[in-house]
Amino acid sequence: MGLARPKQYLPLRGRTLIEWSLAPFLDCGWIDGVVVALAKSDNEFARLPVARHPKIVIAQGGGARADSVMAGLEAVAEKTRTLAAAVQVLVHDAARPCLDWADLDRLRDEADDQHGGLLALPMSDTLKKAKQNKVKETVDRAFYWRAQTPQLFRLDLLTSALRECSERSLQVTDEASAMECAGYEPRLVRGRESNLKVTYPEDLVLADFWLQRQELQP
Repeated sequence: MGLARPKQYLPLRGRTLIEWSLAPFLDCGWIDGVVVALAKSDNEFARLPVARHPKIVIAQGGGARADSVMAGLEAVAEKTRTLAAAVQVLVHDAARPCLDWADLDRLRDEADDQHGGLLALPMSDTLKKAKQNKVKETVDRAFYWRAQTPQLFRLDLLTSALRECSERSLQVTDEASAMECAGYEPRLVRGRESNLKVTYPEDLVLADFWLQRQELQP
């Protein structure tokens, strides 16, 4: 984003970006709690009204995505240690403020009990394999999807998969990749374009547009 301030605290339609990202989970009746992994140096989240929501649990994040997710999973494990049933967890990017609640429900319903699942979109653009900014090959897009979040997995299986990747020094770009390395085949659940990840300044304009559309829905 080219800004000194973390992008999750940028203003967006009267809230911060992270407040929009948290809202579907806090409002969802079948979700019991929400863990927010924060950098040790974070001094902004505590000042937000959402920080006092009864569902919110704070965990200290790590240097990499997988470290922060593991910290969150450990917090969930501590909260659910007396439960006999398997615990399901959702992992979501704080930079995705436009998640539609209907997609959240569909992910819950369609994710595999063992293999889990994730929101994703099939590729519609022609894909080019490049080398030094030159096209080397056109890739068959029928085999490719764009991964989104949230991603849903069993707590124990995801924890084990992330630990295995750490022990093998394998790069984890999302939770599904960790599950894949452990031999699982997460289910792809069709998402939508509005569930964008705010990465560039122009993405804030798009996020504003999609949130406005959601507010106008009956």
